[in-house]
Amino acid sequence: MAFNRRELIAEVQEQFLEEDGNKPWIIAFSGGKDSTTLLMLVWEALTDLDPIDLKRRPVYVICNNTLVENPQVLTFVNSQLELIREKALELGLPIAVDHTTPRLDDSFWVNLIGRGYPAPNNMFRWCTERLKISPTTQYIKDKISQNGEVIILLGTRSDESSSRAGSIKRHEIKGQRLRKHPLPNAMAFAPIKDVTTDEVWTYLQNTTNPWTGKKNRELITLYKNGSGGDCPLVMDVKTPSCGNSRFGCWVCTVVKRDRSMEALIDNGEEWMQPLVEIRDFLFNTIDREATNYDPDKYRMPIRRNKSEGLGPYWPRWRYHVLKMVLGAQKIAQEEDPHNQLISLQELAAIQIIWNRDHIYEYSVSEVYNEVFGKEVDFEQRNASIFKEKKILKDVCQNHPEDYNLINRLLNAQKNKVLLLKKRGLQNDIENILQEHVRPTFTKLEDY
Repeated sequence: MAFNRRELIAEVQEQFLEEDGNKPWIIAFSGGKDSTTLLMLVWEALTDLDPIDLKRRPVYVICNNTLVENPQVLTFVNSQLELIREKALELGLPIAVDHTTPRLDDSFWVNLIGRGYPAPNNMFRWCTERLKISPTTQYIKDKISQNGEVIILLGTRSDESSSRAGSIKRHEIKGQRLRKHPLPNAMAFAPIKDVTTDEVWTYLQNTTNPWTGKKNRELITLYKNGSGGDCPLVMDVKTPSCGNSRFGCWVCTVVKRDRSMEALIDNGEEWMQPLVEIRDFLFNTIDREATNYDPDKYRMPIRRNKSEGLGPYWPRWRYHVLKMVLGAQKIAQEEDPHNQLISLQELAAIQIIWNRDHIYEYSVSEVYNEVFGKEVDFEQRNASIFKEKKILKDVCQNHPEDYNLINRLLNAQKNKVLLLKKRGLQNDIENILQEHVRPTFTKLEDY
């Protein structure tokens, strides 16, 4: 079907006016070409309706922020969302803008730096469920709970990829605009499913964006500089990664290279170079095809559940990544103070996990203070404890491994004292002593 703007707008209007119990519309918006095209068509459709008809159903524009989005793209998307909110209010359109983010305990850095989860790959994409599926699914479930049913508008197109074409076909209901959605009490509406990529670009280049009042030059420039693509609403782990030539998470290690971020750097965004270096470092820790692949170098020989097998990253590498991320954040915030790669809440959560894992040789506070030159205490240490640790370190200055061991044992005992039930202290002590007698390296230079 050739792209016919007026026909698509009429189709959207007809569906909006359908007698289907006033089900709310939820529009997935990523700021990319497809979701922008979808929202522009919906916007045009709504502005042509009678104000009384606009009360038929609310429209929610949701954007999922994984907290590890490409900072350049995130800045652009946030500015678009603010303009959408303001213009919709001004015109009296029934459009509300919402964000979804992962829970703190599910965030990328809390799991990778805190718990030591290895960087994601095709065999273990632990990030997709936590960062994308859960926040979006919970938002939709909340709306279903409030309204009974919802209709989700998607910017997916058959022309985008064979996998998306197959997905659209599988869930299609013959003779109906709406198709089945994986969530109960939810239907999906994909108005631009038959529109080609060339037609999308032609529409964006020749049509004034209704919430900015301008042509989509900023979006087109972003794509040109990053050679990017639109990141779909992810509802299951079978959805392809947003890496490769797509704008997605800047830490994505499911692909070998992040060409969009590399392209942005080549086009003048040099401050993003440390981000590429972090991503590449993480990829190298899991790259099975590398000639010098050595998982034992990076990962512990016991899993977090104490079973045998490749486990989490060694504490020294978690610390190393944290230092790299904080260093990159400092550079990113010199470019734009709003750039944030890791939050203070995540740093505090990481320190709590390190304490629970009896990792006392590394301190989130110390590395943060070293990088930023600010006295921020993520451990809530009081003066007396700090003084005791200094004395212990001075006594053990010729044997730093003894300082680490004693410090870990003391903290293990202290943590149990704070609990009503002290069971498990003996096991903790045995685990700490067992790890201590294994040959370990305390410096990255030893590698």
